[in-house]
Amino acid sequence: MQKDGAGSGCSAPFSIEGSFFSMSYFYNSWDADYKSPFGAIRRNQGCQFTIRLPEETPLDYAPVLVVFRTGFKERFLPMNVKECENGYVLYTTTLIPKYAGVHYYYFSYTSNGVRHYIKRGDACHGTLDHGEMFQLTVFGEDYQTPQFLKGGVMYQIFPDRFCSSGKAHENVPSDRVMRNWGELPYYKPDQNGHVWNNDYFGGDLEGIRSKLDYLEDLGVTCIYLNPVFESHENHRYNTANYRNLDPLLGTNEDFRKLCEDAKKRGISVILDGVFSHTGADSIYFNKFGRYDNLGAYQSEQSPYYSWYHFWGNKEYESWWGIDTLPNVDENNPDYTKYICGEGGVLDYWMDLGAAGYRLDVADELPDEFLDNLRACVKKYDEEKIVIGEVWEDASNKEAYGVKRRYLLGDQLDSVMNYPFREAIIAYMKGEAVTTFRDRIMGILENYPKCTVDVLMNFVSTHDIERAINRFGGQPCDDKSKDWMAGNELSPEEYNRGKTMLKGAMVLQFFLPGVPSIYYGDEAGLQGWKDPFNRRCYPWGNEDTELLEYTRQLAHIRRENAVFAEGAMEFLVLEENIVGFSRYDEETGSSAIVLLNRSGDTGMVSLRDKCFRKYAFSTVISGICDGDAIILPANSYAVISAVRTSVPVAEAEQN
Repeated sequence: MQKDGAGSGCSAPFSIEGSFFSMSYFYNSWDADYKSPFGAIRRNQGCQFTIRLPEETPLDYAPVLVVFRTGFKERFLPMNVKECENGYVLYTTTLIPKYAGVHYYYFSYTSNGVRHYIKRGDACHGTLDHGEMFQLTVFGEDYQTPQFLKGGVMYQIFPDRFCSSGKAHENVPSDRVMRNWGELPYYKPDQNGHVWNNDYFGGDLEGIRSKLDYLEDLGVTCIYLNPVFESHENHRYNTANYRNLDPLLGTNEDFRKLCEDAKKRGISVILDGVFSHTGADSIYFNKFGRYDNLGAYQSEQSPYYSWYHFWGNKEYESWWGIDTLPNVDENNPDYTKYICGEGGVLDYWMDLGAAGYRLDVADELPDEFLDNLRACVKKYDEEKIVIGEVWEDASNKEAYGVKRRYLLGDQLDSVMNYPFREAIIAYMKGEAVTTFRDRIMGILENYPKCTVDVLMNFVSTHDIERAINRFGGQPCDDKSKDWMAGNELSPEEYNRGKTMLKGAMVLQFFLPGVPSIYYGDEAGLQGWKDPFNRRCYPWGNEDTELLEYTRQLAHIRRENAVFAEGAMEFLVLEENIVGFSRYDEETGSSAIVLLNRSGDTGMVSLRDKCFRKYAFSTVISGICDGDAIILPANSYAVISAVRTSVPVAEAEQN
């Protein structure tokens, strides 16, 4: 083994427990000996299920696999004896599902006239006569996701706050308040309790374009822009005109130039699509008479009137009761055509260079609209991507009483991976490593593999407090805006937050999916909840150590292809050390990642039986001492290896 360095001293070696799957269970949905293939499967793809029953179990009938979909009858598949092994009888059957959707299953057998069930007792194990159903996600035969994002690094930008070119812009409304770069965003409501969000710092697309070299050096391959369409609040989630860039950000031509120059550096640009509502102050609704055209609020004769729901004395349905955000009827044919039709909004921005869309509040977009949206995007180019904002497990999400079908092949390619975020943060803050494993494996089990490869893995966004604050500071859910405005992290809190953020970034970059950096996280930018999580990028005052750390992670990810689409398995599950591999199932090429979250030095022996299928080659990052990896406090290591189906020791003997 090649060595990057040698350790001078360490604690006693961590003992690594035997294989998680070494015991005999009735069933284990994560083990290929019980279910193959792992996780979600395609429609018409065979999936083999196996259970173990003690030899002494008297059976009245052969065991059965019971499968059903919500609203449909159960199917009973008889299971046949496969073999006898160590006092157990193995029964097996193969399911070939004919319909896409979320299926549920369990096993049943009758012994001495008593019916017994094998159901999910914990994250993956089948237990007798209690538990819940196992989930099997069945997705479309032709479902594929874009290749351009796999193995890449995403960078999320709140456009007003990333970089200002200093360029004067035309047609900027006079009611906008221009601020000095780096000042605290306005947050106080007026006498009526309304926060106008009308302060701007001058970030623009030319500013972003001027920083493309910085982003390329950081390892970024995709920029995700928060809304850029014309609107009259700084967050721009209240669209005023879907076909115009906001004048403070530049022109539509500036967007084309940004996409063009970014592409030269191997960087794609994704837009934020806000299609569940518009702004009340828009060409479509025109509540305040800003525009010359006839808006829906003004007259039933408006071409946009049918988009909205009115009643009484000009009362209307709005998003979460916010009267500046009138809801649209997404399935209204005129609205659908305007957004998804030939030459519509989606086509227009893809013509200018957009690589796809992140969909705001995907939960509130009806299935028919999502079907139409995906059809439009994929007709334009199969490599364009559709990402949904979903805060829960998107495979079995229910919204407004409807089981959603986001990930079955006819709607989304990817989702914002909130479950991963919560798992990573909880683990870095002390949650048990086994709980972390269970959370991660649960998503990997439920999501199609092609979705997993493009999951948007983040630890901060514009909707939540920055991770460095979450890690280092006090909980802020019960804190006032005044408290958030007046409380920066102390040096001690900052260092604690930074240390945990670095560990979180290791998981974010090397777990399956695509890491998404929220602008400024790499520079140590602080921020509680909106609007304090949307402060200006600290150009010239970056945390250079954290910035270099981010570059290093991106470099490792870019130089090791297994991080793009490689499978994953957990190997080390110690109190403060987690280890997993990413590997190519065909070639065996692997990268093993070890993370020590504690303040003490740890050590992992590469001779431990958990590594028995791996032949090691090079320590990519970390400290090697003989056959041990030394993990200083709050550190990580990445080791290249080759994985075989036969334990390495056995192969050497043969």
